[in-house]
Amino acid sequence: MTKKVPNKKEFETLSEFRYRLRRFLRFSEQVTRRNGITPLQYLLLLHIKGFPERNWATVGELAERLQAQHHGVVALISRCEKLGWVERKQGKADRREVEIHLTADGERMAAKMAQLHRDEHLNPAGSFLLPELRDLQEA
Repeated sequence: MTKKVPNKKEFETLSEFRYRLRRFLRFSEQVTRRNGITPLQYLLLLHIKGFPERNWATVGELAERLQAQHHGVVALISRCEKLGWVERKQGKADRREVEIHLTADGERMAAKMAQLHRDEHLNPAGSFLLPELRDLQEA
């Protein structure tokens, strides 16, 4: 079975998506660093705060969300722990499990960074305006 080569319009669509994605990532890299946090540290805080149906996540869940190796996420958690943004807690359901929670300082940093990113998403001239967030502008 031969695969169909993308047509010009599909290349244009893919190019535009990748361009907007890269512009947004560059914006995120710049805004996080200007505010004393690395892009990965922000993503860790975001994924803890935004984890579905609870306010914590396991190392394995965070590794999946970050698309990173388990040991790298452990090191990232340790750096954020030293900065006072996260804390480890023993699992309630499974005492072998480690829950990663935001501290009050971590909550503040996550909220600050999320607001800056949200503003970029909602800005009509923004680099990566998402349809779901565009709907928030109209509400």
